[in-house]
Amino acid sequence: PLEGGGQAVPTSAREHGDLSRLRSSSLEIREKEIREKGSEILREQLDAAKRELKLKDKECERLSQVRNQLEQELEELTASLFEEAHKMVREANVKQAAAEKQLKEAQGKIDVLQAEVTALKTLVLTSTPSSPNRQLHPQLQPSGTRGAYKHVGGHIRNKSASGAFPSSTGKPEPSSVSVQPAAKEDREMDSVLYAEFLMWREHPSLDRSSAFLSRIYREDIGPCLSFTRSELSQLVQSAVENNSLTIEPVAMSSVEALSEKCALSGVSRLCRHRIKLGDKGSYYYISPSSRARITAVCNFFTYIRYIQQGLVRHDAEQMFWEVMRLRREMTVAKLGFYLTDQG
Repeated sequence: PLEGGGQAVPTSAREHGDLSRLRSSSLEIREKEIREKGSEILREQLDAAKRELKLKDKECERLSQVRNQLEQELEELTASLFEEAHKMVREANVKQAAAEKQLKEAQGKIDVLQAEVTALKTLVLTSTPSSPNRQLHPQLQPSGTRGAYKHVGGHIRNKSASGAFPSSTGKPEPSSVSVQPAAKEDREMDSVLYAEFLMWREHPSLDRSSAFLSRIYREDIGPCLSFTRSELSQLVQSAVENNSLTIEPVAMSSVEALSEKCALSGVSRLCRHRIKLGDKGSYYYISPSSRARITAVCNFFTYIRYIQQGLVRHDAEQMFWEVMRLRREMTVAKLGFYLTDQG
């Protein structure tokens, strides 16, 4: 017992209370530390998760941009492919149409060439320089025989034969006509012309720069195709050189043919033929004399084209004399002589 009559608390009980308080306080502190440490760990994990999420967001954004870019490129590529495909289809259609047109033109040219080859074979077989066919080439008839041909009007005769024909009726009397033997045509080769032809024959072409063609252009082709209408004459010569000139007969019932002037000479004549230059739609009516001149030049170009293409199988001398004959035809036509249908 304490002074004043109080009772003292036992020491063991006091110590036990202090120990309980210490334990309780220690537990609280430890719990607090655990909570703080746990919170710190959670914060670190949260920050790491946020950082990882940001990286994922950036990666998603980058992939989204790549996807958009690929989609845009795919659309552009698809559009380009479609456009290219349509373009190829259009070009193919155009080429097909052009090819079909060229095929038709080629077939037409082949038909024309085949006809020309057939005609040339007939000419070569029936007419040679040594034995010309006088029915196909009446201009090769002796001078006395050619003098019997009349002009278009039928009222002018060759003076060399006028003594054998009465001037009144135009019919020969048997008693006054003496049969003359037909004169044989002779010839002599010009060495200069033949040398020029041989040089051209080594490399045949239509280039007028060669001495052979230059001479023929100057002496035969130019004068033969020199008409009053000089501008149209140049166009005709170009068409003949390009093998694009067309000559076709005109029906005699055509009023235009009867009233038309010759487009080349400008002289009023009975125009039985008309010409067309290439693919142009215009036609030009021409007189018989103009037709003979154009035809003579066309025959010359046809023959030298055959030589160039290797279709003529004669030797050089035969070719040369055929060229000379064609040159004579151009000269005769230039002078105004031509054959007409007596019917």
